[in-house]
Amino acid sequence: MIWITKLRNTLRSMRQKEVLDAEMDEELRSHVELRTKENIRTGMNQSDARLAALRQFGWAESIKEDCREQRAVRWLENLFQDIRFGLRQLRKNPGFTAVAVLTLALGIGANTAIFSVVNALLLRPLPFREPQNLVWIANSDAEGLSSQTTRVSNYEDWIRQNQSFESLGAYFAFFDYMGSTLTSNGEAARVQTVGVSKNFLETLGVQPRLGRGFTEEESIWNGRKAVMLTQAFWKRRFQGDPDIVGKTITINNSATEVVGILPSSFDFSSVFTPGTAVDMIAPFPISKETDQWGNTLAVVGRLKPGVTLQAAQMEFDLLNRQLHKDHPERGSAFGAKMTPLPLKINGQFRRSFVIVFGAVLCVLLIACANLSNLLLARAAARRKEVAVRIALGAKRFQLVRQMLTESLLLSCCGAALGLGLAYAATNAITHSNVFNIALLQTVRIDSAVLAVTMAMAIASGLLFGIIPALSFSNFGVHDVLKESSRGSSTGRGRARTREILVAAEVALSCVLLVGAGLLLRSFIHLSEVNPGFRPDQAAAWRIEPSRSFANSTEQTAYFKELIARIEALPEVQSAGLSDCLPMGRNRSWTAVAKGEASQPGNEAFPRVVDTGYLRAMGITLRAGRQFEGTDTVDGAVKVAIINETMARRLWHGADPVGRILSLAGDFQVIGVVSDVRHAALEEKSGNEMYLLGAQIGWSSEELVVRTKGTVESLVPSVRAALHQFDPGLPLNGFRSLGEIIDQSVSPKRLIVLLVGLFSVLALILASVGIYGVISYAVSQRTPELGIRLALGATARDILVQVIGEGMKPVVVGLSIGLIAALALTQVMRSLLFEVSATDPLTFAANALLLIVVAILACWLPARRASRVDPLVALRHE
Repeated sequence: MIWITKLRNTLRSMRQKEVLDAEMDEELRSHVELRTKENIRTGMNQSDARLAALRQFGWAESIKEDCREQRAVRWLENLFQDIRFGLRQLRKNPGFTAVAVLTLALGIGANTAIFSVVNALLLRPLPFREPQNLVWIANSDAEGLSSQTTRVSNYEDWIRQNQSFESLGAYFAFFDYMGSTLTSNGEAARVQTVGVSKNFLETLGVQPRLGRGFTEEESIWNGRKAVMLTQAFWKRRFQGDPDIVGKTITINNSATEVVGILPSSFDFSSVFTPGTAVDMIAPFPISKETDQWGNTLAVVGRLKPGVTLQAAQMEFDLLNRQLHKDHPERGSAFGAKMTPLPLKINGQFRRSFVIVFGAVLCVLLIACANLSNLLLARAAARRKEVAVRIALGAKRFQLVRQMLTESLLLSCCGAALGLGLAYAATNAITHSNVFNIALLQTVRIDSAVLAVTMAMAIASGLLFGIIPALSFSNFGVHDVLKESSRGSSTGRGRARTREILVAAEVALSCVLLVGAGLLLRSFIHLSEVNPGFRPDQAAAWRIEPSRSFANSTEQTAYFKELIARIEALPEVQSAGLSDCLPMGRNRSWTAVAKGEASQPGNEAFPRVVDTGYLRAMGITLRAGRQFEGTDTVDGAVKVAIINETMARRLWHGADPVGRILSLAGDFQVIGVVSDVRHAALEEKSGNEMYLLGAQIGWSSEELVVRTKGTVESLVPSVRAALHQFDPGLPLNGFRSLGEIIDQSVSPKRLIVLLVGLFSVLALILASVGIYGVISYAVSQRTPELGIRLALGATARDILVQVIGEGMKPVVVGLSIGLIAALALTQVMRSLLFEVSATDPLTFAANALLLIVVAILACWLPARRASRVDPLVALRHE
């Protein structure tokens, strides 16, 4: 209230100035009049003479300025008067005010929350320097990281020979295969570390919050160990201690220097690896040793000023063709498909969140239509007040202004409450790791969101207030007298306006319900997809041995003993190891039937497993046999198990068991298993093969344990057994297989949840609107209904008549809504799974739902009307 007091003091000072100016005017008026008369004698008319005299004394501009100040003062006084009067009116009707503010809070709050998400994901620039110049350079659009990444030697040639980019940075895309264990105070914990090129942060335009970047000495093969901590990990593990910079910590049993802290604006996982929390980054050596690993680098480039994406693409196409000729030993993976980095990061969710934002806008429009109806009814109840004000000289403009002021007060109060709801919602989103969506952790209420919220508040107030305001100003003394007479009504025009608003509410609700129904059916179909394994009663732990091994035989013995310890637990049914679980990272290797030439589509996803993995996962054997212990002894024939899709593509329906599979050597196919949805539930399986770690080597492995009971009861005993077997094993990597599937479908679940929530809210608001209109109409027609009953109409006749009249705008709105939904759902095709955008069942079910809800909303006031006592109704008239 301090600013109001200051404004009042300013107005008081301005009034005192007016008095002083009036006294000065009195002293000089005679001089002005004298000079005016002289000007008139020269032939000037009176107004020109007056103006010339004022200009001579320098008063013309002063008078204009005083007039402007006086108009501003009068405008502010009128504004405060309207606000005070509006607040008194709202206080006099607390029930109406509470309903209106709550309705607006839900509508504006939901819009604010969703806009904050859209702003973070689609509108706000990435937290990098000039992000519009950053380009994602992928090998191809094929599935699997191996098909999208490039090898080190190609990356080095690009740096030396390209003319389009200022710099090319990269990170090791398969970082999850190479685990990191942080040892502190004798306890081991798994941390996620990403290897990056020396210039990666420089390419992005990111500066460390504390410390420095990586040096050349730290970025070579077997160079000095160094890491940079992410902001979240620094605060969580080291309590934000700035002195940690320059100190050494123990990672993978090696002393590693903490050289810097990343800024809070750059969350690597939120931008590049959503769903996988990254704790630190480390220098990745660009060397001949890492080049032998194949396609491993995800590359980001910064375009030079003036260079277009198309020009860079053309240059790299020519460059890659030349590299393929010069280095045929590197294979055929020389692609460089360029995409703007912002589009790469959030492009796949752009359409989804535009649809969600459209849905929440529909909810706000329905809320505005409801409030407009409420204000129309309230305006009719205040017609005597209006007549008196008009009789006392109030102008139409003043009445409209007063009504709009009240509407804006309501919308501002609703926006203030809605902002609190939106803050709680966005805070829950940012602290949730359930939804696997890039940049979702950066959602916040910032200045842009506040500006949009204010704009929505003003627009909403004007939108739902303009029709009642115009109706409010059209009341007159004669209108009141006519509507007070026997048999009169509130006017067919205003009743038609309320019906149009109801029809609009129903149409918008219909579009939302149909869209939500399609998404829900799609999600149900998706959740019913057989993933190819049994996720129930199974959990997984990441196994990263705390010691190194002299050879693969020693490593195999380590894992074999570990599995034996776990399988000895009474609650364990089976256990196995794999370097990659379903719904996670993927790589691809070229694999063909022996004697056949490699063709496009011969790439397969390899899984390095032990003999018990397929049983622990519950993957069904279709032909041949499982891996056995004899396959792991030295000198055993190298064997492989393939999935049905690979068997069909490579051997075209013939029995593949006993055939030879050629990849990096020859492997005998000993079995065929069912397909597993490794990439995502909505994507069909590609070629997959399972190879024994004992035969080709191990890396960090995932331990899969299937229990006879519940997963919750399994966790403590498995952790205890792992700690007893190897005290240096980190035990914080537990996940159930069900959680893995849930995380893979989390983006679709979020979209379905939001659209479904807004659809239900729209249905409730529409039903309230229908009820309000019919209830008000019944209250106004009470005398008429009483006369009808007195003349012989039955209660059933009244019931049918009221419901029939109430359903007319509903039917109109439903027809418009179905046509609009038929057109608008076409943009949802890419979001649907095994459901047509014109699915007749969804359209019919939601139309029926709307009709049932509308009939119920009409029936309640109609039932009250049918029970009207004619004598009471006539006395009420």
